[in-house]
Amino acid sequence: MADFINEENEGDLQDQMEEVEALSSIYGDEWCVIDEASRIFCIKISDDLEESKLTACLQIILPPDYPSAAPPIYQMNAAWLRGPERAHLASSLEDLYVEHVGESILYLWVERIREFLVEKSRSSETVDPSEKVNMTAEEEVDDEDDEDAPDCRTLKLDTEHVHLFMDHANDEEAPPIKHGNTITDRRSTFQPHVAPVVTPRQVKMVLGKLYENKKIASATHNVYAYRIYCEDKNSFLQDCEDDGETAAGGRLLHLLQILDVRNVAVVVSRWYGGILLGPDRFKHINNCARNILVEEGYTASTDEAAKSGAKTKRPKSKKTK
Repeated sequence: MADFINEENEGDLQDQMEEVEALSSIYGDEWCVIDEASRIFCIKISDDLEESKLTACLQIILPPDYPSAAPPIYQMNAAWLRGPERAHLASSLEDLYVEHVGESILYLWVERIREFLVEKSRSSETVDPSEKVNMTAEEEVDDEDDEDAPDCRTLKLDTEHVHLFMDHANDEEAPPIKHGNTITDRRSTFQPHVAPVVTPRQVKMVLGKLYENKKIASATHNVYAYRIYCEDKNSFLQDCEDDGETAAGGRLLHLLQILDVRNVAVVVSRWYGGILLGPDRFKHINNCARNILVEEGYTASTDEAAKSGAKTKRPKSKKTK
């Protein structure tokens, strides 16, 4: 059995080497090797129009059993890519993987993302500039600095995220979602949402369920963070997303860490009201998130925790069939 596994891994490694060589030849300088030993790569993708408007950076980790038994682990970086669009693009990449499971998939992924960029660029040409989605001065980036070309070296090897793709069962129900009270300041409105989660896949299901709500889907930002306790490893699986509100996701995750909550995902929707809030926007995001965590019993108050030693509520996950 061990010999078979080794032979299979060697076959995957050979396939990876051939695929990387081909991609390097096809995309030239756009293809970048971040860490060859860890199989970490990056490619900058543009819409290929005469006057390129949109770019994205696709960061990739190739697991040892890719392509035979596992998909690539990826991270998409693009300041303009917001909630519903990000979910739609991620879903299309997952569909491609399922259709071609066991095969090299990176070229198809890159070209699918490029098609997405072209479609979005062309559709934006028909929209009056005053009607376009807000890019407030709070998150404004100098065009000359190329907002969609992040430092690819920031990608970390986190194979836990493979669970987002490994389970394609459709019979699992989304965890129950609670919606908190809103905070309004200078016409901007913030609303928190919270759900118990025990796997990254459930986080994805929660986001998908929220985006079914047209009002939430139309929010200027849907910032989220989650923190899952892995008992067998005595460690946490956690991640966050700014959704265009730079640094908000990291601040929200830091709040979850300070409160020592676990097995929970928090999403904060913000509808921008046209007036800049400056740092107050981060205060409102964290305050409404903290309020709903306390209300739903995910954390004890500071005094109670100090007296009883109680730190968190560990919500029970709903059993799947």
